Amino acid sequence: LKKRLEKCNQDILDYVEEFRDFSKMVLSRLAGLNNYKAEVKSQVENLLTRIERAQRDIDYFGSVTDSNTCIEVHEDLMKQQLFEEAEEKKKLKLILNASCDHMLAGIKSLKIVKKTGDKHGSWMKDPGKKHPKIYLLNGSVNNVILEFANIMTFMESNHTLKARRVTLPFPWEGTGHIIYQGFLFYHRYGSLNEIIKFNIQKRNITDQMLLPGAGRIPAYQLSPSTKIDLAIDEQGLWAIHAEPETGGNIVITKINHITMAIEHTWDTSCNSKDAEAAFMACNTLYVVYNFPSGGTSRIQCVYDVLDAVNTYEIPVLHFPKRQGSHSTIHYNPKEKQLFAWGDGSQIIYKLHTKQKV
Repeated sequence: LKKRLEKCNQDILDYVEEFRDFSKMVLSRLAGLNNYKAEVKSQVENLLTRIERAQRDIDYFGSVTDSNTCIEVHEDLMKQQLFEEAEEKKKLKLILNASCDHMLAGIKSLKIVKKTGDKHGSWMKDPGKKHPKIYLLNGSVNNVILEFANIMTFMESNHTLKARRVTLPFPWEGTGHIIYQGFLFYHRYGSLNEIIKFNIQKRNITDQMLLPGAGRIPAYQLSPSTKIDLAIDEQGLWAIHAEPETGGNIVITKINHITMAIEHTWDTSCNSKDAEAAFMACNTLYVVYNFPSGGTSRIQCVYDVLDAVNTYEIPVLHFPKRQGSHSTIHYNPKEKQLFAWGDGSQIIYKLHTKQKV
């Protein structure tokens, strides 16, 4: 038994010694692995640093390339836009006859021809015809035109007895109608933006059109009944109106009076606030402003569709010797005069013009 115990003790000592040797070997290998791990970690960190530096270089050169590309594209777009604008102006000059080169320099005098009718209305001659007939359209809603042989007949006290009455199939709205080459162009009452072309002699409708964007707000704040104001100048038929999308600024549209097709539209810088009327003369819009209670009317916003007028150098032009307000002001290109309706009076303003600069 004693021998067996001694042998067991010796075996245990041998096992302990072997375990110690094995532990030393394991610890030695673990130390080697830790050193290898640290070395690998160091190499990976170094590699990541180089990758980050390379990525920054790639991003930098990429941004420079993209910037140059954007600049090139932007310059190309600008060139294309300038080219298109120049081509558009060439087309507009052909449409609008660039030989029209005069502008309004002043309002010389006025003549009150007669005082008849309501506060709102319009009267005019046909600048597209040689006859001296006078047309009177009384009220902001009506369907009867009074036609007079000449201005002398119109001025007579019993003028309505000598007038030819022309009844329209549909009434007009506002006071922005115009007569040109034997046709009445007017905004149909009850419609949003329908413009009717009516043959005065044959007494029938020959055409009609819709004016997109118009009819939702008045063309002029001080003349709320007029949503669409039609005008005639040396170039033919125009429509003047305002839109909510333009912040109440006035929009002008060139219309082909024969086909009733829209030729071009311009958003102007003239606001409809405190405006009472406007007219077109030689491709240029003149907006007339006043006070809500009435006063001296004045032109203080001008817009030339061909940019032939430096509008910032034009002084404010006042209408002479009259206090009140205007319901309508129309330009007659044949006589170079304004036919206006002011507080029930029919007025003619003579104009002073000069060359456009």
